[in-house]
Amino acid sequence: MGVNRPWGPCGLLQGIRGVQLVDQSTYGREDSLRCGELDFSTCEGPEIVGSSRRLVIRRIWQQRPSCLRPIHCSLHVGDQNIAETIANVITSLPFIVLGLQAPRKNLNAALYANSLIGVGIASSLYHSSRGQARRFLRWADYTMIATTTVCLSRAVRNENPRLLMAASTILLPFQPFMVSAMHTGLMEVAFARRALIKPELRMAHNLHTLSSLLGGALFVADDFFPETPYIHAAWHLAAAVGVGTCNKLLE
Repeated sequence: MGVNRPWGPCGLLQGIRGVQLVDQSTYGREDSLRCGELDFSTCEGPEIVGSSRRLVIRRIWQQRPSCLRPIHCSLHVGDQNIAETIANVITSLPFIVLGLQAPRKNLNAALYANSLIGVGIASSLYHSSRGQARRFLRWADYTMIATTTVCLSRAVRNENPRLLMAASTILLPFQPFMVSAMHTGLMEVAFARRALIKPELRMAHNLHTLSSLLGGALFVADDFFPETPYIHAAWHLAAAVGVGTCNKLLE
């Protein structure tokens, strides 16, 4: 009478030596996990098989390499107040003007010019956006910038390997920073070589070098000091000057 033992079959068997009771929910979890992995033979019904296959596909997608994972965009760049938002939108417009003025003597040059217009539009939309749409527009902004570097590299150096261009196109939505850095480097090398051959390009190349260094410093400062106003707008202007000098390569 003094022993607290639960009633029912489980309570009677629990006191017998050598008998170990296992909760039925454990079996349910093990069966569900087994069915959720790769053992389709123990699962019955088209719904269970379909959900198991979706689970496998989801696991494969989650284990994809890091180069195929989307970037984590910072959503707090500039736009601390309405005045800064207006400044960022206004300083995005020069890219549209540069795209309209860029030479279009062949298909590659025309693609580059149109991509510059896309950069100005994407940047303006991002800085004027709020809420959930801001995350998507930030990704579109980064991706559009990377697309412009690819188009410029192709327009300046038509001899780029096809494998490189194909890989860049595939990685554009996932690693725009890496694509931008790679093709910007190719363009810088081509610009320096042509400036050595053609003296009329040296002034434009010197201005391009200064604007690129200033733009890089402002880009880093914008990341380290996000609360400082108008740094991002200044980076827009420095980048626009650098892009304007690149148009000399296409003339």
